[in-house]
Amino acid sequence: MADHSSTGFTRRALLGAFAATAVTAAPTFSNAAGFLRGAGDIRRIRMYSGRTGERIDMIYWIEGEYIKEASKQISHFMRDWRNDQLKTIDLRTIDIMAASHNLMGVNEPYMLLSGYRSPQTNAMLRSRSRGVAKNSLHMKGQAADLRLSSRSVTQMARAAQKCSAGGVGRYSRSNFVHMDCGVTRSWGA
Repeated sequence: MADHSSTGFTRRALLGAFAATAVTAAPTFSNAAGFLRGAGDIRRIRMYSGRTGERIDMIYWIEGEYIKEASKQISHFMRDWRNDQLKTIDLRTIDIMAASHNLMGVNEPYMLLSGYRSPQTNAMLRSRSRGVAKNSLHMKGQAADLRLSSRSVTQMARAAQKCSAGGVGRYSRSNFVHMDCGVTRSWGA
């Protein structure tokens, strides 16, 4: 049974309309289970890009459903900034990021260093660093490299590992953590 207001909007439609906009109040994450202990009934992601100057702060999941428009905005935000190519970002990675963020108890948005990478960008980065995988999950839209100024690489990695899902890479010398929705594993120092 739909919850209609006097204007004819359903509660879900109204929530969906607000979800694609910036959110200023921190959501309450309750009754979370499984690897998304920190995700709850409302999931929110907060990030900024030092490369493009863009920011994103939005609810992308409400009451068991991903919000399509939010997913599109996240994919655009996490595009390959070097050539503006984009790929749909796997929301399982966003779930891990959001749960990790909540477990750390911070309000600071993640600094996104790398989201989706085109094969050309991945090849270029691989030629410069042996730490870049040939078949990187970044090329599938399933990984992100993140930084927080208020938390150490170790603190971020521990929070991500508590999710018991995906890969967690610690890159202490470069001051970032890699999170992905691939096979559960961890590496780095």
